[in-house]
Amino acid sequence: MARYGRKASQKVKKAMRERKRGTLRSGRSGKKVKSRKQAIAIGLSQARRAGGKVPRKRARRRSRR
Repeated sequence: MARYGRKASQKVKKAMRERKRGTLRSGRSGKKVKSRKQAIAIGLSQARRAGGKVPRKRARRRSRR
């Protein structure tokens, strides 16, 4: 059974192309995205919003003090 749907792969593909061209920007700050991992995360986030089949985000780990 596939983890990600077709919409997810399309959005990630588009985000990767934008990153290569240098036109992909991050959310609030609007800074240019250089990282490959960040581009993938943005693509998956857009797919989630569009209602695509994407697994939920993993919960963040809290650091101990």
